[in-house]
Amino acid sequence: MSEAPVAPRPGSVEATGLAPDGRPDPLLTPPRARTGWQVLPARVAAMCAVELQKLRHDRTELYTRAVQPALWLLIFGETFTRLKAIPTGGTPYIDYLAPGIIAQSAMFIAIFYGIQIIWERDAGILTKLLVTPTPRAALITGKAFASGVKALIQAVVVIAIAAVLGVALTWNPLRLLGVAVAVILGSAFFACLSMTIAGIVLTRDRLMGIGQAITMPLFFGSNALYPVALMPGWLQAVSKANPLSYQVDALRGLLLGTPDHLALDYAVLTLAAAAGITAASSLLGRLAR
Repeated sequence: MSEAPVAPRPGSVEATGLAPDGRPDPLLTPPRARTGWQVLPARVAAMCAVELQKLRHDRTELYTRAVQPALWLLIFGETFTRLKAIPTGGTPYIDYLAPGIIAQSAMFIAIFYGIQIIWERDAGILTKLLVTPTPRAALITGKAFASGVKALIQAVVVIAIAAVLGVALTWNPLRLLGVAVAVILGSAFFACLSMTIAGIVLTRDRLMGIGQAITMPLFFGSNALYPVALMPGWLQAVSKANPLSYQVDALRGLLLGTPDHLALDYAVLTLAAAAGITAASSLLGRLAR
C-alpha cells in the first residue's frame, strides 16, 4: 500500500506559497480571481477580433456595400447639385450630402447585424459563448464595435469616392479621428438595435422584415439629405429623436467645418450606444433558449 501524502511542514514553500526570498511564488500561488467587469475590456477586444476575422475569409460584403453609397453620390448628389433645389447655406449639395451618405452606409451595415446572431444561435455557437465566463455585455459590446469597425472601412471608401468627385473634405488628423469615433458609436447603436429586435422576434425572416421597414424611415427622418428646417414640424420632432441625425451633424461639422454641436452629438451617440448594449444584453438569454 502506498503511504498517505505528507502534509507540508509549517513555514515550507508549499505551505506559505512564498519563495525563499519572501516573494510570492507564481507556481504555487493561484492567481487572484477577477470579476467579470475587471476583464470586460479584454473580453470585448477578443470578441471584436473574432468578428473581424470573418472579413479575412469573405470581403464580398465590403465590396458590394460600396456600390450603393457610390450611386447616391454620383447620381443623387451630382443631379441635385445642378438643380440647386435644396438650400444648403452656400455649401454645394454633393458636399452637404457626403457626410449623410457615410452615416447611411454605416447604418445599413449595422441594422441587419442581428441576423448574424440568430445564425449563431441556430448553429449552436451562441449557447457555447453564453456558458463561458464572458459577461453578456462583453459579447454584445464586442459585436457592436466590430460592426463599427466594418462601418469605418465603409466610411473610408465613401470618403475616397467623395474626394475623387471633388468634395471639399478636411484632412485634419484630429477631425478624422473624431469622424471615426462618430461612425463607430453610431454603428454600435444600430447594431445593438438590430440585436435587440433579434432578441424579440427570434427569427431571421421577421428581423429582415422589420429591418427593411425601419431603415428608410430612419434615413429619411434624419438630416442626411436635407436640412431639418425644411421638414414639417412632426418630422423635425422625429429627426431630433433620431440618433442618425446627431451622427450626421457630427460628421458634417468635422468633415466640412459647418456649424455643429459636437458635445451634444457625441453625448447622444454615447448614451444611445450604452442603452443599446444594455437592451441587447438583457435579451441575449431569451435569444439563446
